[in-house]
Amino acid sequence: MTTPKQLLVSAGARNNAEWCAAMSRSHGLAGEFGAQAWAAPSRTPLYYPDAVTLAPGADRTALAARIDTTAPGATVKDSFADLDLTGIGFQVLFEAQWIHRPASAPAPASGLAWAVADDPDRLRAWALAWDDGDGHADLFQPDLLEDPATFVLAGHSTDGEVVAGAVASRSHHVVGISNLFALDGGPDEAWPVVLDAVHSLFPNLPVVGYEQGDDLAAAIRHGFEPVGPLRIWLHGQ
Repeated sequence: MTTPKQLLVSAGARNNAEWCAAMSRSHGLAGEFGAQAWAAPSRTPLYYPDAVTLAPGADRTALAARIDTTAPGATVKDSFADLDLTGIGFQVLFEAQWIHRPASAPAPASGLAWAVADDPDRLRAWALAWDDGDGHADLFQPDLLEDPATFVLAGHSTDGEVVAGAVASRSHHVVGISNLFALDGGPDEAWPVVLDAVHSLFPNLPVVGYEQGDDLAAAIRHGFEPVGPLRIWLHGQ
């Protein structure tokens, strides 16, 4: 991995950890940042890791001691894909790639209007569209709107319905994208409107995130490049 890519992975990991911390706070859960990782002592919200490494070569024993491994389901985001947690009861859940899109890259044309979902009713409409009937819309609580670095981006159809979107998390050097969705057309429909919004809101910040499989291929089609691997570990299965 080249030095510029190392820096991008580190920036992406920190950004993602800050987003995980914001999501946890919105559920009343406090995590803590350390030199090697962010970690939460209690189980984090659905789909969110209990720890995110912030530097290569994190101490696995110290990391595991900072999270709740007494019941199955704890997860660790191994941001640099350089840990072996099998000896302490974890197995690999999936692997992915950090992605980066430079701030100088133009936003693609989108046929959807966008807005920031900045009140509880708009957030709820966004969450219901994101969830698409799976029963997890309550993951996005109104307290999330109090986080000044979190921007819930909604793409609207001509009749005003939320049909695409993502969460943008701003940090010092990058803006991270997560929870990308489109009700029709998948990421190829979602990326144009999300990048249009990000380019308008944060014109000087590069965009980061992580993807795998077909979603990674779609991100590459929209101007991203893979910059390094990450790995998600699951405990006790």
